Amino acid sequence: MKAETVYGAIAEAAARWPDRDCLHVTAGTAEVYGITAGSLDYKSLVVEADDWASRLKEAGYAAGMRVAVLLENRPSFFALWAGLNKIGASIVPINPDLRLAELEYLISHAEVALVIGIPQRIDELRAAISATGLALEAVSPDDDLPEPRKASVVAEDRDGEAREAAVLYTSGTTGAPKGCVLSNAYFLLAGRWYSGLGGLASLTRDGERMITPLPIFHMNAMAYSFMAMVSVGGCLIALDRFHPRSWWKDVSESGATCLHYLGVMPSILMGLPESNLDQAHDVRFGFGAGVDPKLQAAFESRFGFPLIEAWAMTETGAGAVIAAHTEDRLVGKASLGSPQGWVEAKIVDDKGDLAGDDVSGELLVRNGGSDPKYGFFSFYYKNPEATDEAWEGGWFHTGDIVRRDSQGRYFFVDRKKNVIRRSGENIAAIEVESVLMRHPAIQAAGVAAVPDPVRGDEVFACLKVSGSPDSALAREIAAWSLDQMAYYKVPGYIAFVDELPLTSTQKIQRKALKEMAQELLSDDRTVVCTDMKKRQVA
Repeated sequence: MKAETVYGAIAEAAARWPDRDCLHVTAGTAEVYGITAGSLDYKSLVVEADDWASRLKEAGYAAGMRVAVLLENRPSFFALWAGLNKIGASIVPINPDLRLAELEYLISHAEVALVIGIPQRIDELRAAISATGLALEAVSPDDDLPEPRKASVVAEDRDGEAREAAVLYTSGTTGAPKGCVLSNAYFLLAGRWYSGLGGLASLTRDGERMITPLPIFHMNAMAYSFMAMVSVGGCLIALDRFHPRSWWKDVSESGATCLHYLGVMPSILMGLPESNLDQAHDVRFGFGAGVDPKLQAAFESRFGFPLIEAWAMTETGAGAVIAAHTEDRLVGKASLGSPQGWVEAKIVDDKGDLAGDDVSGELLVRNGGSDPKYGFFSFYYKNPEATDEAWEGGWFHTGDIVRRDSQGRYFFVDRKKNVIRRSGENIAAIEVESVLMRHPAIQAAGVAAVPDPVRGDEVFACLKVSGSPDSALAREIAAWSLDQMAYYKVPGYIAFVDELPLTSTQKIQRKALKEMAQELLSDDRTVVCTDMKKRQVA
């Protein structure tokens, strides 16, 4: 009998492979976090999960409640998630790069019953809670658990696979981030899909070891990486982040057999001097997205394994994922491969008509089984209008522009949505603008993407301000922004303008703004703030 919950899947794996490594912490990650290096086996993970479930239940937590969690990439995240899942509660992962305004929004919007975070961030989390007006607490994992916030059962009453397992927040293109409600089925299908993919990305049940530097609060590490390893009795090696100079040492010493990447990683690794560690590893394949097509063949030759390019979104999960995992994957052509198995896909033009071969259009997807939404997100929390719009006509509208060749292979072209893609992070221009407008000197703000040779995009802000529009003000605004939002969202370039390009209804003309930003990029008066954009360490 197949498990119907995330906890159930972990428990099944523990029954089958009790002594196998499930999670591994490298020496470098252990040093950064101040935790113990080494491995945690499946039976020990279940013990920790059961302990969390008992603590939570005794404190009054129950099915339908949500707990926001900021534990970075520590293995304790998975034990806590499994414990919450066992009692029917849901986890709301917090991006550790979020700052006060963003934390306030997430905690308030998700209506969580409790916040659990690392000790270094508790004061900041409590400040964010105070701003929400909600009567709840923030505690560290080792603290006694307080009673849950009153009236904190907010998830829909569903059972088994359909029950809510997590809420992940994604960049909204028309406002604040959207809360994607994700069911147990979402995570279970991701693991089953990956473990059964085959081809160049074949996983065995002989003790795979997957290494990833990607953040656990994203669906990639939570759904694909972790659940794939659970499905095959493998081990997840989650690094604190991507460290280019120690990457191959970590890969080799951890015994990794496969790895996950984002486009910026291969580019950075190719820029490092050649080393005897380049192929001193056991990796059979890398799985990710966004590799520079011009570098792919050279990367694979130098490091000795294929890079499997894939497409998916938080909303689609494994309900509709496309991967170039076969021998005919067109290396260096930016091919995503062809839809396989239960995935149905089509490309439509602006009128909604089917696009022909080699004609670009929006990608629409759905599950080809009896339930078109199976494996997808359940809905956007508190936003039924956005959910209905995304599923208009019974297909999920991705907002991504792709084309299909005569062989049925798909190729990514661009994004239809107003999203800035920086080093794998999706940034909504309108979200950055709304935060900038809180600054007392800013009268109007327009944000657009400009190209960056390493990160893909960089954030460019056109600002209308009061006071002296000089470099000192620009850098003060950037410094202020670092306290309000994640560092990667902060403008890397700031230009002061007299007016923004607006429509007759006073909305920003996005195309004109992007053109303005591109022109101002080479203007001597534009202030470069990229040197200030550094991840803040607690």
